[in-house]
Amino acid sequence: MITVNLVMMLAQAQAPPQPRGPNLLTALFPFILVLVIFWLIIVLPQQRRQKKHMQMVESLKPGDRIITSGGIFGTVMGVYPDRIELKIAANVKIDITKNAVAVILERQKTETKTES
Repeated sequence: MITVNLVMMLAQAQAPPQPRGPNLLTALFPFILVLVIFWLIIVLPQQRRQKKHMQMVESLKPGDRIITSGGIFGTVMGVYPDRIELKIAANVKIDITKNAVAVILERQKTETKTES
């Protein structure tokens, strides 16, 4: 009888098994989801706009009319690797960085040669 009581007492004295916590993937899932949404809403559209702007700037040629990000209207006189020469008035030329180009108003009209 003592052994039965001793066994019963030892069985009751054992701590119940601890419930397992969530695994690492389950805990990180909301954080990963927020990062993916942030990437899709903020970063990806910005990269697309930047790529489109770079293509626009690289396509500039002398004679194109543009507006700078500062609001200056002018005609492209020269395109260099790091800057653009812009004519803003008669005998007034300025140099701007390529990133300062905001909008191309009109492209230089290419003349087609006709044979007579």
